[in-house]
Amino acid sequence: MLLGDLGAEIIKVEHPLRGDDTRTWGPPFKTYKNPKNTTQSPSFPGESAYYLSVNRNKKSIAIDMKKESGRRILTELASKCDILVENFVPGKLAKMQLGYNDLQLVNPRLVYASITGYGQTGPYRNKPGYDVIIEAEAGLMHITGEEDGPPVKVGVAVTDIMTGLYTHGAIMAALLARDKTGRGQHIDASLLQTQTSILANIASSYLIGGQEARRWGTRHPSIAPYQVFATLDGSVCIGAGNNTQFASLCNAIGMPNLALDKRFVTNADRVSNRRALIQILEGVLSTRTTCEVLDLLENSGLPFGPVNNLQQTFDHPQVRARNVVRQVEHPFLGPIKMVGPAVEYSDAPVGEHIEPPPMLGQHTAQVLKNVLGYSDQQIQDAVDSGGAALYSY
Repeated sequence: MLLGDLGAEIIKVEHPLRGDDTRTWGPPFKTYKNPKNTTQSPSFPGESAYYLSVNRNKKSIAIDMKKESGRRILTELASKCDILVENFVPGKLAKMQLGYNDLQLVNPRLVYASITGYGQTGPYRNKPGYDVIIEAEAGLMHITGEEDGPPVKVGVAVTDIMTGLYTHGAIMAALLARDKTGRGQHIDASLLQTQTSILANIASSYLIGGQEARRWGTRHPSIAPYQVFATLDGSVCIGAGNNTQFASLCNAIGMPNLALDKRFVTNADRVSNRRALIQILEGVLSTRTTCEVLDLLENSGLPFGPVNNLQQTFDHPQVRARNVVRQVEHPFLGPIKMVGPAVEYSDAPVGEHIEPPPMLGQHTAQVLKNVLGYSDQQIQDAVDSGGAALYSY
């Protein structure tokens, strides 16, 4: 999707009957507003919000790679494309003559990106992996949650998302390398390695100091105060990452002498005496409403913010000012809202024109004809042999 945002033509290959699994991950579903011809197409209750969130700017083709004609189509596409991204268990595509070693023979410039649970090598290489499993297995759940509570998953599929971001960066680097070498390469990305890498300073504390991690809730093990505080009607997150910011906090809440208290002069002091410091701050902040606390901290130079729900997030004046939410017209769903690209470019209008997520197999005939040069008869032959499917939308 990120490559599509940058202008790449993305061809999404889906199973003719099931399609992408995320199409069924609901509710909620966005129901079809305009009549949809389902004489041949699988029937879905609508398009899932999950599917719609990650499939803009793509074309969908319905191909059965278990059929010889389907595999032939994919091989021909690989011969013409710059990038292939797949997430099968290692070795599965190679059994169909669609592995990296097979396809680099027909296109030496192909950048072939494999995303798996555990990577292409090692004793766990053949295990399937989901985000929540890797969050558990690679340490993230162990450090997430309240101190006296059980391990919990992060609210979004952060391991999946970060693996996609790492893979996006790797693909861009491989394309730059190809400009110098003339050859593509195989990118081996995994959820396990991604999750281990984003343990960041927590991993370093263990590797360097032998310090086993634990759950801290919203607190930070090495900085204080750096956490969520309850107010009369909600919560506010405050982070004082240095002595100047801590002094600003003390001044803002009317307790300037707190910054001079020998227990709290340095960050190390504040971490050592965290319990006493937090009790003092909680005693002040919990007696005020969220708006009152925000007013006190405004213009203090201190990083702070309310804990917002989703309605408050999308009503946030900065979110609105930055045009984060885009509305796209879907031919069968009507207008749909989605979060647009996360990065703005000074010289490129990224996100100005967004294509809606495709229906299953919506572009099969278009891709076969325009990309591969198939005639109408060749397209029909592919359909008759079961390698491709056409739907009348």
